[in-house]
Amino acid sequence: MDYKKSNAPLNTVTRDLVELAQQTGNIYETVCVIAKRSNQIAAEMKHDLEKKLQEFASLNDNLEEISENREQIEISRYYEKLPKPTLIATQEYIDEKIYFRNPIKDRDSLD
Repeated sequence: MDYKKSNAPLNTVTRDLVELAQQTGNIYETVCVIAKRSNQIAAEMKHDLEKKLQEFASLNDNLEEISENREQIEISRYYEKLPKPTLIATQEYIDEKIYFRNPIKDRDSLD
């Protein structure tokens, strides 16, 4: 899912833990799923930001060039205004857009 087009809230939202854990049946497993997806989103966001900021890098930067680079500042502000990776991952989980499986449960069901 594209994190730029996410409908996740920009602020923290209080969630009902019982309702949130219905898909897995275990709140700790739910938190683990959301945390792993959040780490994936954060890594993707960091990679995209570094790639965009790499265009502005030069070998001999001086202080004036760094302070006057408006485009770089606008890109940074855009990424700061995006929802946090945890909120995006939680919204994806609620919307059932995350595929997850538990190998231990899969192995037990085969026996």
